[in-house]
Amino acid sequence: MTLLSVQNLSLSIGPLSILKDVTFSIAPGEIVAVTGESGSGKSMTALAVMQLLPDSARTSGHIMLRDEELTAQSEKSLCAMRGNCIGMVFQEPMTALNPLHTIGKQVAETIRMHAVMSKAEAEAQAAAMLTRVGLPEDRFPLSRYPHELSGGQRQRVVIAMAIARRPRLLIADEPTTALDVTTQAKILDLLKDLVEEFDMGLLMITHDLAVVADMADRIVVMRKGEVVEQGDTKHLLAHMQHPYTKALFAASRHQVDLPNAEDGHAAILSVQNAVRDYALPRTKLFAPRSFHRAVKGISFDIHKGERVGLVGESGCGKSTLTRAILGLEPLQDGSIAAFGTPVAPDMPAQARIKTQVVFQDPYSSFNPRHKVGRILTEPFHLVDTPPTGVALTQVIGEVLTDVGLQPSDAQKYIHEFSGGQRQRIAIARALITKPELIIFDEAVSALDVSIRAQILDLIADLSRRHNLAYLFISHDLSVVRSVTDRVLVMQNGEIVEQGETETVFTAPQHPYTQTLINAAPVLPDLAALSDNTETAHAPA
Repeated sequence: MTLLSVQNLSLSIGPLSILKDVTFSIAPGEIVAVTGESGSGKSMTALAVMQLLPDSARTSGHIMLRDEELTAQSEKSLCAMRGNCIGMVFQEPMTALNPLHTIGKQVAETIRMHAVMSKAEAEAQAAAMLTRVGLPEDRFPLSRYPHELSGGQRQRVVIAMAIARRPRLLIADEPTTALDVTTQAKILDLLKDLVEEFDMGLLMITHDLAVVADMADRIVVMRKGEVVEQGDTKHLLAHMQHPYTKALFAASRHQVDLPNAEDGHAAILSVQNAVRDYALPRTKLFAPRSFHRAVKGISFDIHKGERVGLVGESGCGKSTLTRAILGLEPLQDGSIAAFGTPVAPDMPAQARIKTQVVFQDPYSSFNPRHKVGRILTEPFHLVDTPPTGVALTQVIGEVLTDVGLQPSDAQKYIHEFSGGQRQRIAIARALITKPELIIFDEAVSALDVSIRAQILDLIADLSRRHNLAYLFISHDLSVVRSVTDRVLVMQNGEIVEQGETETVFTAPQHPYTQTLINAAPVLPDLAALSDNTETAHAPA
């Protein structure tokens, strides 16, 4: 029996063709993953199924949910079907949730939109559904707000809203991209369990091929709005036919060629017994103030040209430590020194300028009203005599060329660039003052595999050419393994294990490190898969 049938779906917005003859199907209880690079049409396919398209969109072909043609439904009918028949889980739960409403109210509201019942009945159902997704009311009261939950917990709330009416089809659009490996594993296990329990079909949109290999019964590979290959997961992985599919999986296994780090240099960053506390809200007006210790006596050094990784779950203290290294957070105890100068808000500009940072989402760290040339020169406010005129134009052109862009790109606005190009611009901004240490804070987590491989190669090449040291913070263990010499594993504000990257990954000593590595999805051995499928299909 077919639950969802998409046949020859084409979509255009104005003169631009977005989707071209997309065809696939999903059966009840089946997980189908749609994968491909950014701009391949994955998310637009999901939005077409939901019929959440801009007014200027024009479609042809068929989208059948059981025996109902979705493209022929009125908006009133579609509103009734969304939630009742089709649920959707979005990539970023904080934008999918209303920050002004409690989680209980938001789940209950979803239920009452599609069923006639009292407020109390809806709240009871909301509590039951939140319990089902791992948020029991005794630990997560319905009165909590989204900002009081972690990223993984917020994603569970969004899932509870999506499945509250037990829809026949669930669409999950990059549901684990921003989550650490252990939280990601829990969310994926939850989705698997729900598919089996409710006999739902799951359409999963993702660029993470390891997740695809682990989760999906079938894979649909898209490129530039077209399906280039699809089939049973194991068979497709073992017998990839299309060059694009082969290139995607090769990029996912991409290994970066790291230069040898130089020995014998003094530490350019020294963190010694760093402690950072946060004051907690008072439970009563005159109650004594209590504190949460986010960073607990951490110590490590980074030397010139050395590449160090920092991994750990959300909430382990990585971001707090990063802000302290940048001089944005005061320490309660211990010390941090960069290039021999104590790190503090009032540290000299000449010391601060040697350390730069590249953030996870470059778009939110850019002023969209400024052209790229002006964005790149922002760090020059730290320089006593910054270049001007022709010299400034030359510096901007050189740094853009350094990251694989054109000098003429300085005259464009940031919205004119793709995600990978924006990240190159963010790296260019970090490079323009010729720093010796760059902090990469989840700098590639939102990129698809082929763009990610290009950025990682770029980072390694810059390290080689400029003898750069970097601290690479990421929840993606495969990335950290490929681009670092040494790795620090952080749990609950402490470094629980550290050492040479390959040694830590091949022989982890601490139970937490072992848990992290075991939770990370891994692409299967394609050669072994090929052998197994050929054996399975061999004549008796």
